[in-house]
Amino acid sequence: MAKITYIEHDGKEHVVEVKTGLSVMEGAVRNNIPGIDADCGGACACATCHVYVDDAWIAKTGTASAMEESMLDFAEEVKPTSRLSCQIRVSDELDGLVVRMPENQH
Repeated sequence: MAKITYIEHDGKEHVVEVKTGLSVMEGAVRNNIPGIDADCGGACACATCHVYVDDAWIAKTGTASAMEESMLDFAEEVKPTSRLSCQIRVSDELDGLVVRMPENQH
């Protein structure tokens, strides 16, 4: 299990434990975290699970695949730290991960 902090666009924090092997998106959906819509269910076929990875965690979350980068083209307010949370696998190394949600997912 890894403790992940999801921060809504207005600053409201949700700290939850997410089972190793799940995606950051699945952790949000299973814990009813607002701000991650996950319309495609984690198939990397939309951008409604867009998050900003905290700077301290960029190296540990890896880099976006070409497919993920293509989907991020559909997201609003993309930044250098933007990722699709369905593409970040939870591991013990991500214990303490902080992600922020954009104001809008559509």
